[in-house]
Amino acid sequence: MEERWVRRFRDDDGCATKLVCFPHAGGWANAYRTWHLGLPSDIGVLAVRYPGREDRLSDPFPSGLEALADDIADALGELTRHRLVLFGHSMGASVAHEVALRLQKRGCPPAALCVSGRRPPHALDGQRRLSGTDEEIVADVVRFDESRAPVFADPDLREILLPAVRADYRLVDDYRGGRRPLLDCPVYGYAGDDDSEVTPKQMRDWADTTHDAFRLRVLPGGHFYLRAQEAALLADMRNVLGRIKSRTSASS
Repeated sequence: MEERWVRRFRDDDGCATKLVCFPHAGGWANAYRTWHLGLPSDIGVLAVRYPGREDRLSDPFPSGLEALADDIADALGELTRHRLVLFGHSMGASVAHEVALRLQKRGCPPAALCVSGRRPPHALDGQRRLSGTDEEIVADVVRFDESRAPVFADPDLREILLPAVRADYRLVDDYRGGRRPLLDCPVYGYAGDDDSEVTPKQMRDWADTTHDAFRLRVLPGGHFYLRAQEAALLADMRNVLGRIKSRTSASS
């Protein structure tokens, strides 16, 4: 089950800390394929493989975001023997948070949660709905990521890719959020200073999701700031991961 849900970009016996990354709506695990190059060699870099895309095209889409989190928490079971740090961008931030809650309830919480470009669950009121016609969905994707325009202009590729985007948009629209139990781990927030989907002020509301510390880092760019700012983001995460490693080593 773990192999079906998790793609490893770097993971060996020397990786006591494992960074598990959650893609955005319509995104693929492959979005994180270069991250191991910018992180220390003792950090494992893994990404969640959502159903209905990449080499899971035949797997059914989840019935809801929380059902997706249930399945991922089950799949990460063996990995919880290690120091886990969860990172999610956009929809992936909500999924990572829900997974963190499930792992904590099972007595194996992550060492930290990193959230990017997404409001916390108790602050989703007023968020725009994403679903619409196929043309509206494609226009929305291309508005944020012009590099995908040629992909959706190809009828064969569009037929393959659009169902996953449509399914993910439905997950986001149907997710009600609300107050959740507080996490016992630190939460680190990341945002683009020109993101039309979430403001830095809204990202600061993630502080209300944990008993532990919260810190926000704002980088230049829009909703997908993390592409152009990958080096800066990973430089900051190197510091975060080092802090987490020292903290958890001292308490063990």
